[in-house]
Amino acid sequence: MEPVRVLGMMSGTSLDGVDAALMRTDGEGLAAPGRSAYRPYAPAERAVLRAALGRWPGEAGVAEAARIVEDAHAEVAAGFPEAELLAFHGQTLAHDPGGRGTHQAGSGARLAALTGRAVAWDFRSADVAAGGQGAPLVPFYHFALARRMGAGPVAFLNLGGVGNLTWADPGAAGPEAAGALVAFDTGPANAPIDDLMAARRGLPRDEGGALACAGRVDGAVVAAFARHGHFARPAPKSLDRDAFAGLLGAVAHLRDADAAATLAACAARAVALGLGCLPAPPGRLIVAGGGRRNAGLMARIAAEISPLVPEPAEAAGLDGDMLEAQAFAYLGMRVRRGLPLSAPGTTGVARPMPGGRIALP
Repeated sequence: MEPVRVLGMMSGTSLDGVDAALMRTDGEGLAAPGRSAYRPYAPAERAVLRAALGRWPGEAGVAEAARIVEDAHAEVAAGFPEAELLAFHGQTLAHDPGGRGTHQAGSGARLAALTGRAVAWDFRSADVAAGGQGAPLVPFYHFALARRMGAGPVAFLNLGGVGNLTWADPGAAGPEAAGALVAFDTGPANAPIDDLMAARRGLPRDEGGALACAGRVDGAVVAAFARHGHFARPAPKSLDRDAFAGLLGAVAHLRDADAAATLAACAARAVALGLGCLPAPPGRLIVAGGGRRNAGLMARIAAEISPLVPEPAEAAGLDGDMLEAQAFAYLGMRVRRGLPLSAPGTTGVARPMPGGRIALP
């Protein structure tokens, strides 16, 4: 199938805004990504989204959150008239595979009506319905990147609200082949730090990790954190944004800087424990997501995983802010073609699994 210009849009668990990245792709090979944009959520919008976390369709506040998400994405899409297909992830509010399922707020049908263009959306539901975790989904794109890089086994770490790790062997026949990919959520990353900053200082984040760098780590909190049952479970595995909500209570006795440093140390320990689950040591660890800008978090990760060095995505010629948006552009084309989005090694689903829906205007 001929490549199509797809606009991938991602609103992550950090609740900071909408990332959008244009890509011309056939969903298998990679073309050079195009231009990108970022639309931050206003404080009032972020407050509505935060209040809806953990809620399911029909519950209080969900419809209002969905409308904010849809309108923000339509606003972003208006700046990309050349896009032939929109890939719309929506905003994850709740994630409970094996229980109630997964909930991404936002209707692809309404976005198609607002924009007048076809929309690929609802990426996770089919995987969860088939017994998978529904997350992470970006690994198929990571495999394509690893192929382009030509490296041996390489790992990609995304530090969003939740951290997730992908191990990719580009020598495999394809992303759905046995042994090609191992992927899972490592644990909390930015979310607890962001929540701490919002609660104590009324700020959206620890900018640059300045507070975490100034604090001292409470080792007892980190040791207790590392005993959480998530770390004993084999991959694949995934997490809800608030699966570790008790962390804020665990650092309640600490001053702000020490609390931020301790939360960063917990996130770093989760990464180190995750690397221990991989089938072979990766030659490189490439870090994307907003957490790579947190100097305190990156320093803690480097100390935990030495001699492996965490490399910001830019060191590999990638855009660390837009990697997930690019991934959903790539996956949107796979939805259009009916190609798999996940496999046993990425979500635990029994077989390579297509998914998603196409909404037409």
